[in-house]
Amino acid sequence: MMKSYKALEKQFHRIGAINGALAMLGWDQATMMPDGGARARSEQMATLNVLRHEWITDPGLGDRLGEAEAQKAKLNDWQRANLREMQRQWRHATALTPKLVALRSRTTMACEMVWRKARRDDDFKSFAKGFKPVLEMVREVAAAKSAAFGVGAYDALLDEYEPGGKSATIDKLFADLGSFLPDFIDRALVKQDKRKAPLPLQGPFATETQRAVGLKLMKALGFDFNHGRLDVSLHPFTGGIPDDVRITTRYSEDDFTKALMGVLHETGHALYELGLPKAWRDQPVGESRGMVLHESQSLLVEMQVCRGADFLIFAAPLLRKAFKGSGEAWSEANLLRIYARVKPDLIRVDADEVTYPAHVILRYRLEQAMLSGDLPVSDLPHAWHDGMQTLLGVEVHNDAQGCMQDIHWPSGAIGYFPTYTLGAMAAAQLFAAAKAQDAAIQPGIAKGDFKPLLRWLRANVHGKGSLLTTDELLRQATGKPLGTAAFKAHLKTRYLN
Repeated sequence: MMKSYKALEKQFHRIGAINGALAMLGWDQATMMPDGGARARSEQMATLNVLRHEWITDPGLGDRLGEAEAQKAKLNDWQRANLREMQRQWRHATALTPKLVALRSRTTMACEMVWRKARRDDDFKSFAKGFKPVLEMVREVAAAKSAAFGVGAYDALLDEYEPGGKSATIDKLFADLGSFLPDFIDRALVKQDKRKAPLPLQGPFATETQRAVGLKLMKALGFDFNHGRLDVSLHPFTGGIPDDVRITTRYSEDDFTKALMGVLHETGHALYELGLPKAWRDQPVGESRGMVLHESQSLLVEMQVCRGADFLIFAAPLLRKAFKGSGEAWSEANLLRIYARVKPDLIRVDADEVTYPAHVILRYRLEQAMLSGDLPVSDLPHAWHDGMQTLLGVEVHNDAQGCMQDIHWPSGAIGYFPTYTLGAMAAAQLFAAAKAQDAAIQPGIAKGDFKPLLRWLRANVHGKGSLLTTDELLRQATGKPLGTAAFKAHLKTRYLN
């Protein structure tokens, strides 16, 4: 039995190496690759995806999984969890044919290239032409996995991003949050109107200076530049592998605040990757648990920590020095008013944490409707406009700032969006528990000492890899499964008190 299990580890180590190569090729595609390289890169990635699929669907691997499962009592906790994750990956792979795997790779990469230009030109017609084959492919993937797993089509896709995730659970959590947010947003705006309005920061803000500030704060948070780097892309993201984490942002010389928070958000993702258990590199159990916890780490850093008063006590002097700022506009109090300002707006990645869930709920509803066929692609702009008006009272003036703003749908990532708001809930829950369990965390943030927080996260989240399910990890770390209570309490404290 141990021979079968060890053979599985060896085979998944090879599969992990392909995953890493695909991650680096994907990062290069989004940051450095010239447009003329798209066709060759598409073939490279499709070939690697098919090769990975062939390895994981090898009948011999299935036999070894069965042999190891029969005697898994002899495995330790990490090995049993690794076997569980191997089985999960095997189920996902064997649900698809090699032809569908190749189609998935080619259609999404082609659509991403179309999306870049269509978004820049506000050309929904071109985008729709490129996206329709992606949606058809996603429906085919969903149908195959739905039949294999015995779950609904959307849940089959959701499981790729949040293992074991269920739309029924999301519906309950979103219904609870949805009933809370409208009145809360109104109360927060009334409270905000009674306070002093934030003073504007006068630019321009040189990109080189913004980058230097971002690098300094990344280092303070614990980012290891021997194992990662910061670059620019059209849409901020974290890529690469745990030993070589690549993060990106985008800059505007009119406003440094958005790019900086983008860097800090992605640094949260990167710290999770850098902290994954080294003993289990290239094994499924050594990977991040899922996107709910991944998004919890980015939002814990950005929203819970870096938009808070303690962080700005530390960061404000650095910002004043870097941008040569002076006067009340550069005070900690004014920077806090800027970063904690509630303002319904068009762009998800720039949204405040109070209105952000509405952006996610809209996308969650629309992608379910597109997947089921209830919403044709041609009707997406109209549905988007109506949803933004209903949920946020915001008028959408063009599709580049509307339904084309995100890379997720062009890349075929339907089922991903709900993990952002679930991650915000988990972030509030984890940060509250961390502060309660280690009294050094909060004063450390004000001094620029993030080691206590990072130690807690390494022990309770990062270092766990995929040993536990999301709810098991949250129960161990916070005493409760995922819920809305901590998130709502956090919003009340920050925006009403």
